[in-house]
Amino acid sequence: MSTVLDVIGSVFMLTGSLLALTAAVGIVRFPDTLRRMHAATKPQVIGLILVLTGVVVILRGNVDVWMLILACIFTLFTASVIAHRVGRVVYREQRSQDGLDMISEWENPERRR
Repeated sequence: MSTVLDVIGSVFMLTGSLLALTAAVGIVRFPDTLRRMHAATKPQVIGLILVLTGVVVILRGNVDVWMLILACIFTLFTASVIAHRVGRVVYREQRSQDGLDMISEWENPERRR
């Protein structure tokens, strides 16, 4: 049974590592910030969660498992907030560079009808 759990944990870690690798390749290869942000958040976070899940399966009786679970929870909460903030900054800067400095419905919901 221990060998089966070790193999399952190793598969989780390998899959998570491959997802993190694809996130790194996406950050390097995508042309603009919004696409890079997508590559930096989604596969990287899922890859980290899979790696941490594999480590939890392998260290199943250790005290450090709770620290890994906390790292996973904090990553889930902070990655979405960071992606949202970066997306807003890029949206504002891109709009001012293109000469579209008019009022946007995204920023001023009272003007919507």
